Amino acid sequence: MADIISLAAETRERAGKGAARATRRAGRVPAVIYGNKETPILISIDPIDLLKLTRVGTFFSSVYEIEAGGGKHRVLPRDMQLDPVSDRPIHVDFMRFSKSTRLVVEVPVSFVGEEECPGLRLGGVLNIVRHAIEMRCSPDNIPDSIEIDLSGYNVGDSVHISSINLPDDVELTITDRDFTVVTIAAPTINVEVEDEDEDVDEVEGMETTEEDADTDAEEQSS
Repeated sequence: MADIISLAAETRERAGKGAARATRRAGRVPAVIYGNKETPILISIDPIDLLKLTRVGTFFSSVYEIEAGGGKHRVLPRDMQLDPVSDRPIHVDFMRFSKSTRLVVEVPVSFVGEEECPGLRLGGVLNIVRHAIEMRCSPDNIPDSIEIDLSGYNVGDSVHISSINLPDDVELTITDRDFTVVTIAAPTINVEVEDEDEDVDEVEGMETTEEDADTDAEEQSS
């Protein structure tokens, strides 16, 4: 289960586009906490704190605890709007959840045992088909990652989802096929081929030049 991350926030009173723009002019990112049959709370976040979290790559699959409005809220990010020019966050939606909540999340794939993988030691290439696996689980049980042990796999082998031990309380969203997660591809061999046509073109060019020279000499002597 992923650790709960504390995120500092300040409450804001007004809603609407004008209020959101004012929040951005003040150097903060407007956001909202909603869900779980409770009243939505308008908040703002420090953009530096937010950028640090979004750059990790697990922002939407991490649980956060935000203290705002006189209480602490355990939330999951569900949507984030980005500036079309700077690509920086300009608004975030956080959703509260309960013990019965089950969400669809993408959990990243990680690898161990690469040094003990015969296929990679022979020069094989790790071909990652799925960098993340979509699954349904409760927010409190979102895995940090799905770990795949590569030791024992040879060139040409594939790792399918059926061979991976998934955590408890986790359901795959794709259940109609045993999809591939990663393969050990054969190494690419570059073979240098001499350009024989180029040599032929050079010889033919020389012969043509000699014939032209003979023709010119005959024309001059006549």
